[in-house]
Amino acid sequence: MPEHAQQNEKIAIDFVGGAVGFRFRSGEGRGQPLPRACGMAKGASPDIVDATAGMGRDAFFLASLGARVTLIERSPEVHAALEDAIARARDHDEIFAAIMARMTLIHGDSIAILPTLSPDVVLVDPMHPPRTKSALVKKQMRDLRDIVGADPDSRQLMETAIAVAKNRAVLKWPLRAAAMDGLRKPSHQILGKTTRYDVFVTT
Repeated sequence: MPEHAQQNEKIAIDFVGGAVGFRFRSGEGRGQPLPRACGMAKGASPDIVDATAGMGRDAFFLASLGARVTLIERSPEVHAALEDAIARARDHDEIFAAIMARMTLIHGDSIAILPTLSPDVVLVDPMHPPRTKSALVKKQMRDLRDIVGADPDSRQLMETAIAVAKNRAVLKWPLRAAAMDGLRKPSHQILGKTTRYDVFVTT
């Protein structure tokens, strides 16, 4: 197995082991809120852009279900960690290699890149508003926030996503958080345990 670049100490991305690998091996399917929000519940395998790739978990899950996913990440550190994780998963075995073949990683600003693409679906998962409860966000997400900072242009990104997506744009947002300021009302919402998906149908 070839050697890959050492990961940033704070950003440890692993598609094969840990929680991501467990989720994959547990066989979670298209009936879950995320693939339903992306229009995959009835067997469709759309071209999806994950405009805020982050740790890559959502993109991996969608690709494992058959979608073709383009990941856009503007943080150089997070992009490098994703690049390394994809390479290691590709080398792991044929099953993971097939999933990685459906994932394309781009480094850059989604607001500038999205208009050059023609995706069926755009998924946006910006840094969420600070929690009002005392419970701490998981350490991995705190570390990610430390590196990438806030997303002050998240509304502009969502407006770009809605303009570009051929089928729908999806905003991943905390379940009980207020709607994103200034954004039009979604076509519908799909609710998970702690997360909701605001779906903006564009067709």
